[in-house]
Amino acid sequence: MKIEHKMIDKQLRIPGRISKIFIKLSSKTDFIRLRMMLDKMRGKKVKGLNCSEEWITRRKDGTGLRICIYRPLVSSGAAAGILWMHGGGYAMGVPESSIGLIRKFIAESGCVVVAPDYRLSLDAPYPAALDDCHEALLWMKEHAGVLGIRNDQLMVGGESAGGGLAAAIALYERDLGGVKIAFQMLLYPMLDDRMTNESAKKNNAPVWDSDANRVAWGLYLGDLAGNDVPPYAAPARATDFTSLPPAVTFVGDLEPFRDETIIYVRDLRDAGVKVDFEIYSGCYHAFDRMNPYAEVSRKAIAFLMNSFKYAVGHYYAKQCSHTQEFYLS
Repeated sequence: MKIEHKMIDKQLRIPGRISKIFIKLSSKTDFIRLRMMLDKMRGKKVKGLNCSEEWITRRKDGTGLRICIYRPLVSSGAAAGILWMHGGGYAMGVPESSIGLIRKFIAESGCVVVAPDYRLSLDAPYPAALDDCHEALLWMKEHAGVLGIRNDQLMVGGESAGGGLAAAIALYERDLGGVKIAFQMLLYPMLDDRMTNESAKKNNAPVWDSDANRVAWGLYLGDLAGNDVPPYAAPARATDFTSLPPAVTFVGDLEPFRDETIIYVRDLRDAGVKVDFEIYSGCYHAFDRMNPYAEVSRKAIAFLMNSFKYAVGHYYAKQCSHTQEFYLS
């Protein structure tokens, strides 16, 4: 899908041009270079929030997993809990890169956000990231009382690859009798490794294009690439969408993930899952991050926050007395 400059929303054109100059992701080396830049955000504190971090033990092998915990300065004691996964094509990024959205969620509802520093595909391919997210979700459930979280209102979400992980963890927990999830927030999610939809073919949009997508999926899937890829790696490959949590998602109409998001929403709705969904015209990947002050970005975030606010008031999922410990790696 060839993207011409005139197709882009006027307020997004300059950030798009800049990203074309400075963000080139056509090889593993490019991903490594950008990862090193993003790693500098690790450990950054945020004014106006109670920020802490924990090192929890992976039950499978005893190694440590860093998680960031964000809370309001004054806690209500019975808040929603969000497991939030950062973006970065599964290959790069840190929890701190999502602080803008995390701050908005907390301001909206007084929720508590747990953000895992999951293993990246440059270090360990699938299923390492998913196992880490499951580990963090288990920890959040088990520490709900201490964190001031309602254990019947655990939510998952993320942007881009983080949205893909959120979709995957919802499938994973449903299928294997794990944590009961009340709501899923899938922002322009990375769902389909096959890249057969029109929007994913020869897409040259700013920020994230077909070349970046192809390299990122190859890094994440490793030896699975081109073989029998499970839905927990690429959620678009799922065939059963029943009994999944209600969802919200939005996507730009110029980006590679447009069609796979449309299809995923259709599959959820066909299975009886309530989904709030919007497509924004003239928008490339992560447009709300590239220019958060653009009118279309403000609309997208307002849409997300309205859906989240509704979820806090209406969606609950009672936990089972025992949650299984299971891992794919």
